[in-house]
Amino acid sequence: MKINTGDFRAAPGKPVRLGDWPTKGKPLYRSKADYARAIEDHVQRLSSLQDRLYASNSHAVLLIFQAMDAAGKDGAIKHVMSGVNPQGCQVHSFKHPSAAELEHDFLWRTTACLPERGQIGIFNRSYYEEVLIVRVHRGILASEAIPSDGPEGRATWEGRYRSIVDLESHLHRNGTRIAKFFLHLSKGEQRRRFVDRIDDPSKNWKFSEADIAERRHWKQYMAAYEDCIAATTTAHAPWHIVPADDKPNARLIISQVVLELLEGIDPHYPRVGKQKHRELLEIRRGLTRPREG
Repeated sequence: MKINTGDFRAAPGKPVRLGDWPTKGKPLYRSKADYARAIEDHVQRLSSLQDRLYASNSHAVLLIFQAMDAAGKDGAIKHVMSGVNPQGCQVHSFKHPSAAELEHDFLWRTTACLPERGQIGIFNRSYYEEVLIVRVHRGILASEAIPSDGPEGRATWEGRYRSIVDLESHLHRNGTRIAKFFLHLSKGEQRRRFVDRIDDPSKNWKFSEADIAERRHWKQYMAAYEDCIAATTTAHAPWHIVPADDKPNARLIISQVVLELLEGIDPHYPRVGKQKHRELLEIRRGLTRPREG
């Protein structure tokens, strides 16, 4: 089934109401076997494109994943990028900032992890945490010791949105292509996955009581995501709101978006000049010449 990635892309300059976006769409596969064939095809094409991206060394790719707990970020990254050469891919997960990181601006710690040319960089959570969890839990903002603009702090978030858009515009101008994914999970599906983590001993390690505490702030998080996505989705760094209740569907959508991003770069293997080509041919003749004696 053809995937129209535009159906999942948030439009710049328009408000976002997550209640209008589905958490589960029409299946993009007919069976488990059909899904396996489709994702394998995507992975193989991604592997080829990533190999050329690495060799061309002219562009970088940054993929950003944000979601509520249990939405499937880790699984999506694992399945979609399973065929990519680790030499050309970097994954960074951002937890609570360290004391040293808190002494710098909110973009400082992620900047050092941005992908270099030829690389695909993946942020499993990112600088967007600074306008999501920090907005829901205002006490974190106090620990960052930045000037306050009042009890609501609206100017803080708007300022951070502008900083993020400016950063992503700067990265685009310098050859980094960006795709951002919000895995849109329903509250009911999150509950089911939490129960599964408790019932399945092999998944007990995934469960944290902190996840339940965050679940109590669901409405606040949805409001924060709505404002964040609307303020920071742009033509060159779009947000994709991916229905996440169906994990295979979500992975197919994400992999298609990444494929289209890489195809838009259209990387090629470098071609050598005539002089270098003659040198290579001379070396080849030496390597294939019969040994003396």
